[in-house]
Amino acid sequence: MNTFLWPRITQATKNAVMTLLDKGEISHYDRAGIFITFEDRWAAMTDRKYALVVSSGTAALHTAMVAAGFGPDDEVICPAYTFFATVTPIFQTGAVPVLCDAGHDGNIDPAAIEKLITPRTKAVIITHMWGMPCDIDAILTICRRHHLLLIEDCAHAHGAVYKGRPVGSESDIAIWSIQGQKIITGGEGGVFVTNNTDFYERALLFGHYNKRCKQEIRPDSPHYDYAETGFGLKLRAHPFAIAMANEQLDHLPQWHAAKNQNAAYLSNKLAAFPELEVPVPAHTGDQPAWYAYTFRLRPAMLAISAAEFCRQLNAAGLDEASASGSTRPLNLLKLFQDPAPLFPQYAGKIAYKPGDFPVAESQADQAIRLPIDVNGGAKVRRTLDRWAQIIGDTIANNRAR
Repeated sequence: MNTFLWPRITQATKNAVMTLLDKGEISHYDRAGIFITFEDRWAAMTDRKYALVVSSGTAALHTAMVAAGFGPDDEVICPAYTFFATVTPIFQTGAVPVLCDAGHDGNIDPAAIEKLITPRTKAVIITHMWGMPCDIDAILTICRRHHLLLIEDCAHAHGAVYKGRPVGSESDIAIWSIQGQKIITGGEGGVFVTNNTDFYERALLFGHYNKRCKQEIRPDSPHYDYAETGFGLKLRAHPFAIAMANEQLDHLPQWHAAKNQNAAYLSNKLAAFPELEVPVPAHTGDQPAWYAYTFRLRPAMLAISAAEFCRQLNAAGLDEASASGSTRPLNLLKLFQDPAPLFPQYAGKIAYKPGDFPVAESQADQAIRLPIDVNGGAKVRRTLDRWAQIIGDTIANNRAR
């Protein structure tokens, strides 16, 4: 039986929503009510000047790309291994996504980024895969040297810390998803943050027109003339979603501490098996968010696919284990092999194929994911002991073949 259920909907969560319902606070046309509370908290948590809630993480990414001014003459370097929504909004801007291979941790490889830079490169987008921080310092150094923008997809990385600094605090723009399975959730929703006033005003225009734009855009800004209509789209979040996420935000420090303790405990158990590569924070001061605990099989030592290994784990009672699903290397998706039937303007510009990104593909093929509990204590440790025992037994069974 799967022992990990998410999200946690408590009476406090219900009360947060019912409070808005009782007040009739079911929509906001401007920056008001729960939006002010949550955006101010998120900006403070990530050490940013501006935070803006939107309708989804994908909408937040699209907003970031429009705010940054992506256009048809631009190339944007993106991770080959990520959920496709990290990259697919680029197709709406006319810019060309240039996929980049992963490093040994599954995150984008900084050394590979630099090799892809051309005179048309405008920005780099990174994802902190499964909540493990990228090597932000190395990537920032490259971006600054080449005068490129950096956008962080932190959809997996709520509360993550890189060398003691909040993930999402140092790029030009960062976004989070608060979709139903995320660490902080409102069911659906997203958050956009930046320190750049121009980017923020363009973000407002993109999906928040009229009252909020008139409220926040500087009257002497060139953007103010478009405040009434904006880009003509509505990407506002629902107050109920933000109320849920705001209540859960109260628990993030406790959840984050428990997740890191539980992940360290499990890694200590699994380190006994040389057939596995367990996730290890790369730097002193790194604290992953553990959206998922991802360990990898070493194919030279264990001749079995991750999918089959996972099937055996499930059959043995470790229902929580899962192998590669919708989050897989983008070059394996038809949209990145031949986008022209959906986006004719990309004909001849993108034609990725299997085998183009060997590290990303091997990282995905060999990965098995487990959830990490937000609670601590003896009960959770007993569950982790049981998982380690099942994993060890499955390794032993396959060694003998």
